[in-house]
Amino acid sequence: MIEIIPAIDLIDGRCVRLSQGDYARQRTYDASPLDMARRFADVGIRRLHLVDLDGAKAARPCNLPVLEAIANATDLDIEWGGGIKSREALSDVFSAGAGHAICGSVAVRQPDDFRAWLTEFGAQRIILGADIREGRVAVSGWQEESALTIDALIDSFLPDGLAEVICTDISRDGMLAGPSFDLYTRLQNAYPQVTFTVSGGISSMDDIRRLDALGLPRVIVGKALYESRITLRELRVKN
Repeated sequence: MIEIIPAIDLIDGRCVRLSQGDYARQRTYDASPLDMARRFADVGIRRLHLVDLDGAKAARPCNLPVLEAIANATDLDIEWGGGIKSREALSDVFSAGAGHAICGSVAVRQPDDFRAWLTEFGAQRIILGADIREGRVAVSGWQEESALTIDALIDSFLPDGLAEVICTDISRDGMLAGPSFDLYTRLQNAYPQVTFTVSGGISSMDDIRRLDALGLPRVIVGKALYESRITLRELRVKN
C-alpha cells in the first residue's frame, strides 16, 4: 500500500503553499506547523515532509526551531528539505530532529559532497531531491534551472548507493491538477532499486489510489490537504 506523506512548507515559521514554485504566488494558512504536525500524527501518519522555503533561498536552514518543536512533540519521522548546502547545515538538521535530509541543489552543484554524505550518513537518510521543470532539474528553491535531466542526475549517484528520490514536477506543484503519472511510472520501472516519492499535483484520493494501483510506493500531499480536497479522516482510513 502506498505511504502518504503530508507536507508542511515553511516561510517565516508559518505554513504556506506556493503555486508552481513561485514565491510570488504564496498562500499562508492559519494553522501553526506544530498544530498541523500533531493532527497528522493523531491520524496515524508516520512520516512528515518539512520544507524550509526560506532556507532554500538563503542557502542555509532558517526554520530549525520549527523542526525542533515538531520533533520534540511528536514521534513523526521527519524528512527535511531546504538550505542544506554544507555538512554543517546537514549536521544541524539532523541534530534538530530530522530523520532524513533532502538534498537537491548540492547534488547538482557539489556532487562530490553529496556522494560523501551518502557514504557517511547512509543512503536511507540522505534523499535526492530532484525537482524538474520541462525535463530539466531546477535548483535554489526552484529559482534556477540546470542543464541536467533527472535521469542523468540519478545515474550519476547510483554507484554510490542512492536509494531514495523525491521527484517534484514543478509545473504541477500546488496546481491540484493531478500528478505526472507517466513520469513516475517510467522512473520507477527504469530504476527499480530506487524508492521514488511522488510530489506535485495531488488533487484527491483518486489520484493517490491510481498511484497505488501503478505500484508507486510513496506520495507527498500538500495543498490538497490545506484546501480540504483530502481530509484527515481519509488519511486515517488510508493508513
